[in-house]
Amino acid sequence: MTATGRTDRRVWDPLVRVTHWVIALAVLLNYAIVDEESVVHVWVGYTALAMLGLRVIWGFVGTEPARFSSFPPDPSAALAHLREMFSRPRQAHSSHNPLGALMVYALWATLFTVGGTGMVLDVVGEHGLLGEAAEEIHEVAATLLVVLAAFHVGGVVLESRLTGTNLVRRMTWHPRGRPGDG
Repeated sequence: MTATGRTDRRVWDPLVRVTHWVIALAVLLNYAIVDEESVVHVWVGYTALAMLGLRVIWGFVGTEPARFSSFPPDPSAALAHLREMFSRPRQAHSSHNPLGALMVYALWATLFTVGGTGMVLDVVGEHGLLGEAAEEIHEVAATLLVVLAAFHVGGVVLESRLTGTNLVRRMTWHPRGRPGDG
């Protein structure tokens, strides 16, 4: 049971969990570990883009919580959610809450930008007007992606504490949680 009296339940299907964690690992690898001039960097980037493409397709045909219709981008609902975050009782969300939904779309758009400019760099290189522009956009978008990811993690931690639901556990292979997970 959560702090609000709800029983924690399975939300995310295996495809959502796999794409989420592969993308998270790819971002971590390419931003902090792998040399940006290496072939590994390029292939990790292509892997992240492939996972993003698969997740986008799943957003149209996947399970109910994974579908875009379950978490439409709605800035006014996100602001209302932000105002109500510390109130009781809290509204339950079957998928992402409105603020989380905006974060998902921001992360995906930024990842698409990083991947798209990375593909341009892979094809044309860093020289010439297109290559130079792609490189600059790629670096700024990669930094933005990491900043958004940090806010995402912070939001997950805060939302988990406020709702009493271990959202990290829901995105792992043990989404039902264990007694005491809260």
